[in-house]
Parts: sequence; C-alpha cells; structure tokens
Amino acid sequence: MLDPQSSRGDGRYEIKALTAEYELATLQHWLRVHPAGFQHLHVPRRVNNVYFDTFDLSACRDNIAGISIRTKVRLRWYGDLDHFERARLELKLKRNQIGWKDVFDVPIAVQVRGGRWREIRRRVRAELPPAIRQRFDLSPMPAIINSYQRSYHVSHDGKVRVTLDTDQRVWDQRFKPYPNLDHPAPLRPTLIVEFKFDPVDRPRAQQIMAGLPIRASKSSKYVAGVLSTLGR
Repeated sequence: MLDPQSSRGDGRYEIKALTAEYELATLQHWLRVHPAGFQHLHVPRRVNNVYFDTFDLSACRDNIAGISIRTKVRLRWYGDLDHFERARLELKLKRNQIGWKDVFDVPIAVQVRGGRWREIRRRVRAELPPAIRQRFDLSPMPAIINSYQRSYHVSHDGKVRVTLDTDQRVWDQRFKPYPNLDHPAPLRPTLIVEFKFDPVDRPRAQQIMAGLPIRASKSSKYVAGVLSTLGR
C-alpha cells in the first residue's frame, strides 16, 4: 500500500453524506441562499468510473472495516459511458477523513461497450509511469463500473467545494472478460453530498456543514456499488 504522505499536496478533507434523492431540491436551495455565496464551479456532467480491486475485494473490505489508511484505484472519464477519448487513472489514498489523489492522464480512445477487459487494462497500463504500473498490477480485477450525474459548487471565498451526485447506476464487472453495461445492479435512488476543503479551512467548513438541512449518513459509492452487486 502506498503511504498517503507520499502523494502530491497536503491532502484535503472529504466529508460525504448520503440522503434520499428527493432531497435534491432542498440541497440546491440551501446552496443558493447560503451566506457563503456558493456558485457553480462549472457545468454539471456525467461521471463514469471503473474501480479496480483484488480478487477478494480487499479495498472494499478495508473500507467496511474502517481501516484508517487505505487506497482505491479507479479509471475515470466524463460524458458517454460507452466510450471515452481520454481518461485518467486515479489513486485515491485516505488517512481517516483526509484524502490525497494522484492522477495520471490516459490519453487514449477506448470503446468500453464491446471491448475486452484484458485489452483495456493493457492499453491503460502502457500509459502509466513504471512505479504506478506496479501499483495498478496489485488491483487486477475490474470490480464495478459506476456512473452518476454531478454538479459542482464552491463558496465565494473558494475555500469549500460541494458536489451533489444523483442518478447513480452500477454494473458488476467481477470475473467478466467483457465490460458489462447491460445488466445494472439494483440500487436505491440516493443523493450523495460531498464537502471538500483544506485542513486549515476546517473551522470554516464545519460552520457551513452545521447548517445542512437534511439528515444524512456516511457513504462510499464504491462500497455501496459492490454491496448492491452482491445483493446486500
């Protein structure tokens, strides 16, 4: 496992909360009238991810067990789920509630639907630096694909970012030679709110989050996606 201290930057807090999707209008209104002056950071977009894990889903199990230092490996692209013109491989490292993210550009065009996992992994791997290839090899199995609609918001002072994720979908990829985009797993409609801020801005963020107008619970989209594919 990579040490989060080795990742670029000083890390940031990533606080997630999950609630029912029908609360979206409530959250949008709260952001519009909040004294912090939240504005749209850029246009909403569709986010697509492949999460890679070990064959026994060790990254998922570490999250469920509450392991304080853990790593996730995912390939992310935006827009059309079926294909991408470029993507990025992300190593998400977390120590308690502080997260780091190392991002590596994958400037290749890939047809996901109708593709073959072995070939997709081979092409992605070829674009990575040697040390990151070794880390990528430690997570050889595509576990799930998930996709959701995300809107981006930032406080007027730029210190606190908020994302709202809706219309989440997930497809089981475990032990499949070809990407499965035809048989989604059942998933309860949810809204995931995420607050992101630097450690030095924690008091400001706590002040903002104290007024959150919904009852919310902790969430991991990856864990929720895996559990849904397992029928849990």
